[in-house]
Amino acid sequence: MTRRPSRLVRVLSSALAAGTLLSTAACSDDGGTDGTRVSGITASQVAGKRQTPSPTATLSTNGARTALITEADIEDDWTQVKDAEAENWHDSLLIGTVDVSDFLTAKAQASDCQRLLDSLFDDDLLGRPSGASELRGFEEGDSRLLFQVASYDRTDSQDSLNWMATLPEKCDQFTVTDGGEQRTVQVVELPLPEVGDARQGLRVTVQGSAGGDDATLTLGVAAVRVGDDAVTVTAGGLDGDENDSVKQAVQQGAQRLKDVLAGKSPAASPN
Repeated sequence: MTRRPSRLVRVLSSALAAGTLLSTAACSDDGGTDGTRVSGITASQVAGKRQTPSPTATLSTNGARTALITEADIEDDWTQVKDAEAENWHDSLLIGTVDVSDFLTAKAQASDCQRLLDSLFDDDLLGRPSGASELRGFEEGDSRLLFQVASYDRTDSQDSLNWMATLPEKCDQFTVTDGGEQRTVQVVELPLPEVGDARQGLRVTVQGSAGGDDATLTLGVAAVRVGDDAVTVTAGGLDGDENDSVKQAVQQGAQRLKDVLAGKSPAASPN
């Protein structure tokens, strides 16, 4: 993926509605089944019961592309965009400096929240892939959905999932400043279907102002590890959350990746 552009380019790169504010934060939607916050646990533990480890075949570029979801895998009126367009979805509203004063253990927690913002901008939530990597983008009104399949070092990707599991507590609400403008970011946990070997979901909202009007961006973020590989999904916009589409993408994408790694052809899309 392309790296962070200069400030002028970043300001112009916002791909949501003109002047909309976007930052990323982490809160926890449903920490546990009873609505209480889950803390001090790893993504594997959040996932629930252990599952049989997925195949460990090496994922090829063609295999990664075959594992990508299609329009038929997600409901509503999502339209696939050109790959080059999806690759350039770097929203300038995700750029900003986290206000350290918001945190009790300032440097450590602020660093985690800054990492979240930066990784969402750079599309590398689980770190840089170590092998094959393919992505596909979809649009629906002012909302976007980005789906990626990639190979990682298993330890690195699991560490990243465990890190994501801590964000609803560490980054439940914080302030981001960019060019004198302040935005409030919140992060909550987003429950996901029990697929893959480990998984973690987040719901991120960013509140600010655009052209003097209040604006709120909502993002659903999910990552699922399948063996040494993983699928990641980011979806949302100004029209509200896209949680259902995120869950459908995770459900279908994890199964498609599992089939590819097992040497099978992915099943036909459900729709």
